[in-house]
Amino acid sequence: MSTVALGKPVEFAFESLDERSVTAQAALGKPTIIVFVTTSNLLAQAQVDFLVAMANHDKGGTNFILVALERRDSRELVEIYRKALSVPFPVAMADEETLSGRGAFGDVSAVPVTVMLDRAGRIVWRVDGRVAKGGELREAMHGL
Repeated sequence: MSTVALGKPVEFAFESLDERSVTAQAALGKPTIIVFVTTSNLLAQAQVDFLVAMANHDKGGTNFILVALERRDSRELVEIYRKALSVPFPVAMADEETLSGRGAFGDVSAVPVTVMLDRAGRIVWRVDGRVAKGGELREAMHGL
């Protein structure tokens, strides 16, 4: 578990696979869990499975977002991935800045990368390169 010192709210806007907004503005007001994945990584798939279970249980109390670290020409593959894993929350494609490690979330190459934002949009918790299970996520969310 990695607690992060509070700083300024992060600014982001990713291209959603559907009409749901995947932006910093849309995430405000609720705790938000963002997971950066690649479709070929099994640990990322396991992380998505934990998030799907949490999202189905929470029923709107938390924002969940999945960001695919894939090039634009892989959008169809990401849509198949979303359907295969029954992801009920927004899924988006990473932008070039994020893919290069220069985006708002820094280096996200050690997938899965799980980031938690507080209600104001500040990063309060982050785990890179391993699965964060439901209990660990809920403990990190305590008090948000």
